[in-house]
Amino acid sequence: MTNGGRYSLLCSAAFLVGGALRGKSVNEIHSIQYLRGLAASAVVCFHINEQFNGPFAIGAAGVDIFFVISGFIMWVSTVDRPVAAQRFMWQRIVRIVPLYWIVTLLTALAIFVKPQFLFGHVLSPANFFGSLLFFPMMQNGSLHPVVIQGWTLCYEMMFYIVFALSLLLAKKQRFGALIGAMLAMVAMNFFLLQGYPGAFTSPIVLEFAAGVVVGRLWMKDIRLQLMLALALFVGGFLLLMTAQMLDPEMPRVLRWGIPATLVVAGAVFAERASPFRPMALLTFLGNASYSIYIWHVLVAVVVTGIMLRFGVPSIWQQASIAFVSIAISAALYLIVEKPLTGLLKSVTRQKPAAGQAAV
Repeated sequence: MTNGGRYSLLCSAAFLVGGALRGKSVNEIHSIQYLRGLAASAVVCFHINEQFNGPFAIGAAGVDIFFVISGFIMWVSTVDRPVAAQRFMWQRIVRIVPLYWIVTLLTALAIFVKPQFLFGHVLSPANFFGSLLFFPMMQNGSLHPVVIQGWTLCYEMMFYIVFALSLLLAKKQRFGALIGAMLAMVAMNFFLLQGYPGAFTSPIVLEFAAGVVVGRLWMKDIRLQLMLALALFVGGFLLLMTAQMLDPEMPRVLRWGIPATLVVAGAVFAERASPFRPMALLTFLGNASYSIYIWHVLVAVVVTGIMLRFGVPSIWQQASIAFVSIAISAALYLIVEKPLTGLLKSVTRQKPAAGQAAV
């Protein structure tokens, strides 16, 4: 083979490898799965620690990591795989809504039977049906659904709608329009300070936009040296841990949104620079992260009651409740979420026209 032939072959191989990396499934980006599991577990620990008046406020930043990851996943999973806006929304509804409705119904029943065990939860007909439709009651200017942690899903669904609308545009226009729309929404927040308009234009939505930016850079096959990527990752975590102490009044999108973006960007680009074999447990926790997040408050209430009944020493209660709650919520992923989502997806594949009509 001539030198020119060898050069062409090497270029072709490099192009194919690069394309394979760009087209990598989100589920195969192991650092994203790990971060999803970490974020869900951090929120669990935050809520349980809060009940014990502990200092683990940083755990709430798991939500911000989730939002950045959501923007990243939506961009990476659609930019090179054209999907109709209706189809995209149907897939998101199948993924999010059924389990959320189940947990909302069970939480409402628990509040009705034992309201003293779910302090701070508000159950009323308006809030119940509003929660199901992602328009829960407002409390102190914030969204307050029956499933308290479900406020984040209201923002997720809003982001999905904006993202679905961007899919109606040509590929070249999509990124600019999407980021522009998110920025415009936040700009409107200065004039829409009351009720739902003010809530849904909160600057926290910029965390989705940040994830989209990271996803675009990833799909452009941008590469960072491993040490630089790790510096972003570690620096992001250090900022998460220190920003709350330095200025707890700092706007959340600055206090936790920017560090969360650095953590996600550092993780995915470090993995690109130095791929690694996945760890089964961490991958499982990532897959189960939605169930861990949505079930954990209800599960923790039950676990707490059982531990008190059996007289678990107070020194062990907090860690035990967190560990058992995460374990049970993860098990519910296998028992409830995975079979339910699989069933709904199979129905959707069999009757795609009906599914799109429903949207």
